[in-house]
Amino acid sequence: MAGFKTIVGGEITSYTELLTEARQIAIARLVQEALKLDADAVVNLRFTTSSIMGSAVEVLAYGTAVKLKP
Repeated sequence: MAGFKTIVGGEITSYTELLTEARQIAIARLVQEALKLDADAVVNLRFTTSSIMGSAVEVLAYGTAVKLKP
């Protein structure tokens, strides 16, 4: 069905849900790494997505961990 939707257009909801879950996991990992650095915040958060195989995509979240002055 997904192949048909790519031909005629329209959202592939299962794919959208997988990308949303992958983005949430990427954010959680980013937060874990920032906490290891004792950061107070992450600024300039960005996402990048790339196809690594025919049916696989990677989602990366990155930003700058910062420590606020007291």
